Amino acid sequence: MAVFTPVSDDDARTLLANFDLGDLVSLRGITAGIENTNYFLITTRGEYVLTLFEVLTQAQLPFYIELMHHLASRGVPVPQPQTLRDGSRLTSLHGKPCAIVTRLPGGYEPAPGAAHCALAGATLARAHLAARDFPLQQPNLRGLAWWVETGPKVLPFLDAAQAQLLTRELDDQQRVAATPAWQALPCGPAHCDLFRDNVLFAGTFEDPLMGGIIDFYFAGCDTWLFDVAVSVNDWCTERENGVFVPSLLQAWLQAYAAVRPFTDGERQAWPHMLRAAALRFWLSRLYDYFLPRPAQTLKPHDPRHFERVLQARHRPGLPALP
Repeated sequence: MAVFTPVSDDDARTLLANFDLGDLVSLRGITAGIENTNYFLITTRGEYVLTLFEVLTQAQLPFYIELMHHLASRGVPVPQPQTLRDGSRLTSLHGKPCAIVTRLPGGYEPAPGAAHCALAGATLARAHLAARDFPLQQPNLRGLAWWVETGPKVLPFLDAAQAQLLTRELDDQQRVAATPAWQALPCGPAHCDLFRDNVLFAGTFEDPLMGGIIDFYFAGCDTWLFDVAVSVNDWCTERENGVFVPSLLQAWLQAYAAVRPFTDGERQAWPHMLRAAALRFWLSRLYDYFLPRPAQTLKPHDPRHFERVLQARHRPGLPALP
């Protein structure tokens, strides 16, 4: 992610003294993203990622860290948080909460094919099922309440047509979320941000291997269908116009459903959920674009992409769930 907080080699050595991870070999900042400070950390014992949390509080973080630990212990390919000598998995650096997790193999695929989509869909379904007995509870902090709070903050930056689209969608999502059918949808711990750059692949493009799912720091308890909608809105969408690529969408959804079949209620909710997922990221990108935080290395995403996705999800003929 963006480097908001500088970390020196000496800082890293002091931090590593609290772990049993060997001695520092190298430290390199990761410049992509907009939420936390991340560094690749190589020691004499292995390769890790050091994260300093710029927004999440010490009280919020156990949900994310322990969820990753829970999933990793059940064989789901996610970063494994490292345990300090005192038995905890969270500490602090420069006044910021921080953690060290294992670095997973592979890299992200910017133009995924059907095989990548199938691997991602099946792995997310495995994660959902593995998290069913996770004991901690925390809502999706970028869920409906955040949308309602953030909408008025970005409205002054929009033209009339954009403001109308945003206002109508917020009203519609609040109405649907209050219905018993929506509240009965299967739910539990969810990643909530499973874009293509949050999944790593090894192998080749023609024969990819799952490296793992990373960046759980937007996770929360939400409907699993929202997690699916967030994912396919990125993985299976044409950049130019926001419409789905049918072959990619079919591969993603069928692989997920083979592990966790969709319910009739989820099939009914699907069109609204696709719009909810598009709205969430249109709002967050508008906010980051027009109201950014200072950072040494910051590349905000273009909010117009998810405006196009939201518009495309309002058109007739959306593919149904399998």
